[in-house]
Amino acid sequence: MSTPLLYTKSVDEEQEKKIILREYRALLRALKQQIKKGDKKIIRRAFELAADAHKDMRRKSGEPYILHPLAVARIVVEEIGLGVTSACCALMHDVVEDTEITLEDIASEFGTNFSRIIDGLTKISNVVDIKASASMQAENFRKILLTLAEDPRVILIKLADRLHNMRTLTSMSREKQLKIASETTYIFTPLAHRLGLYEIKTELEDLALKFTQPDVYLDIVRRLKETKRDRTKYINEFIKPVKEELVKHDIDFEIYGRPKSIHSILNKIRTKHVTFDEVYDLFAIRVILKSPKEREKEDCWKVYSIITNFYQPSPERLRDWLSMPKSNGYEALHTTVMGPMGRWVEVQIRTERMNEIAEKGLAAHWKYKEGTQSENKLDAWLKHIGEVLNNPDTDTLDFVQDFKLDLFTEEIYVYTPKGDMRVLPQGATALDLAFDVHSDIGARCIGAKVNYRLVPISQQLQSGDQVEIITSSKQKPSEDWLNFVVTAKAKSRIKYYLKEEKRRIAEDGKEVLYRKLDHMKLQPSIQNLNELCSFFKLPSPLDLYYGIAVGSIDLKVLKTFTVNGDRLHQPQKETKPDSGKPAHTHTEHDKHIPAKGGELVIFGESSDKILYKLAQCCQPIPGDDVFGFITSGEGLKVHRTDCPNAAQLMANYAHRIVKTKWAKNKEISFLTGVKLTGLDDVGIIQGITTVITGELHMNMRSISIDSKDGVFEGNIMVFVHDREELDELCRRLGNIKGITKVERIEASEE
Repeated sequence: MSTPLLYTKSVDEEQEKKIILREYRALLRALKQQIKKGDKKIIRRAFELAADAHKDMRRKSGEPYILHPLAVARIVVEEIGLGVTSACCALMHDVVEDTEITLEDIASEFGTNFSRIIDGLTKISNVVDIKASASMQAENFRKILLTLAEDPRVILIKLADRLHNMRTLTSMSREKQLKIASETTYIFTPLAHRLGLYEIKTELEDLALKFTQPDVYLDIVRRLKETKRDRTKYINEFIKPVKEELVKHDIDFEIYGRPKSIHSILNKIRTKHVTFDEVYDLFAIRVILKSPKEREKEDCWKVYSIITNFYQPSPERLRDWLSMPKSNGYEALHTTVMGPMGRWVEVQIRTERMNEIAEKGLAAHWKYKEGTQSENKLDAWLKHIGEVLNNPDTDTLDFVQDFKLDLFTEEIYVYTPKGDMRVLPQGATALDLAFDVHSDIGARCIGAKVNYRLVPISQQLQSGDQVEIITSSKQKPSEDWLNFVVTAKAKSRIKYYLKEEKRRIAEDGKEVLYRKLDHMKLQPSIQNLNELCSFFKLPSPLDLYYGIAVGSIDLKVLKTFTVNGDRLHQPQKETKPDSGKPAHTHTEHDKHIPAKGGELVIFGESSDKILYKLAQCCQPIPGDDVFGFITSGEGLKVHRTDCPNAAQLMANYAHRIVKTKWAKNKEISFLTGVKLTGLDDVGIIQGITTVITGELHMNMRSISIDSKDGVFEGNIMVFVHDREELDELCRRLGNIKGITKVERIEASEE
């Protein structure tokens, strides 16, 4: 694994050259097995061209820029497992965008294969353009996926580039850190997951967490460090009998325990509502077997049998990805067993080949191409990307949202009446399957038979279902279909059919409008159509024609318009002198938004005089790590950086993000809530109210306690001044005898 260099400004030119040379030699060593005759010359030329092109450039950390492409090339080779061509393209990935060198120069020197990959990398580099609008971001994401379908090496190099940028993000400004980390979570992590690059996906998630929620990240790192000794002792105790038995059976293996990622631990804490100490699977035991291809399955099940002879397995936690690999090629056997001292332990069993596919994903998948089931699935997915993206209506933000769901959700396996297997995301309906089989079958679907039983098209499918689609020539897609389909293909095709239907109806409205304009001796020019759209507040002429056709727009209003030559002008709205206040406030608001790089201070005497609201989705209070977001209609909204919507806002609308911090102000109180769980004992309520009103003198708005079979759950809404007060309240309530858990209420739980 290539690690980021620790770089200090005191390094002189000679030392810099030595560092660059050392990195270059490390790259050659990593490529040693793959270098054929003549390759060394190509690598050297690519390195020299990049070094020369970037010679006057430095990174934010002060190091020579060439160290970045060298590090990316090493990640591409060592961690993704790509070869000479990809390493050379990684070395030159920034030259076209940042220097005078053109794609033609690269094509003439290295060939079109190289220039095509670098062209793909240059096109998708706009994804990190901070000024890009949301629709631009969506369009760029679409370009990424198109290049993935054409040549997956482009996206693999891009992921390596992003991984190195994330590893060296410390030298960036806080604003850039939030933007890049959020975008990584939003776009690159799901892609790494879908391409089977689990090691890279895990590291990207952890690094993103390190910069978006540093306190949470450091807290988990500290706790992992504190519990490392106990964990190692437990792992050794667990492994010992298994190891001895595997040796007895002459199995060639490697067995070790590894901690779970920080991101997955946090996920468990949040979704399962447990504390760090209650997360039972802080680590997983991994068994890697050296087995020949024909004996892989047999050996994995043999090891499973040996482990379950010692430890009791949990039947519902068995995951058999040997018989049915994931669609990104992942194969393994996962089980959770009851280990010593009553602790559940996750065990992953796989062979060396499977392990390489699990860590290097797509690249390793092609290395092992032998007509396997996993190969067909991954290639089918790449083909599916092409189909979805060639749809004319896939350049919108909701497309990105839909597609991300496809990238990240777990899969189910269903069968057609002929026994063909189809892979769909969890939660997929009969209608999703119909569109997966063919767009026309989806459009004409009226129902389905699941396991020979008639069901509606909205029926959610389960793994193992056998599904027969029923169609009718009279069926047409309707808008409510979008409420229950989950796949990007189904959503994009339904939107396309609806738009087509809208276009067909709009033709009548278009005819009526053109006749009316002709009567007024006017042309249906773009300016005139835009003037009408502006007057009726419609986004496009298509909506205008459709409105006329269905009768929601009355063209009698054209009498109020004025005609100047061949131009149509909408009537001027009357404005009263005093009614300009809202608009004035808006300009005031814009005027006080800090310039780029500035910082907005909220609340208190030193705060900027600006209209803002606290976002309801995350209910920030002073002390929370926050950012400001300029909305289109409601002024500035302040969100927590760990808000459920933060990643999307920062990735898609970076140009609207404002750096924000709290001023000390004890005058303003904020409503927040805590959730309590504990034993329903006499006097527990009195203890709670004594802490809140008696000891901390806080103003309590409401308290609701629900008790069942000796256990109570309660929600308390209180007014606090800042995060410190809230933390102190949680600490004191947690000390009351009988209370087992205290946590802050998130908005969605209220």
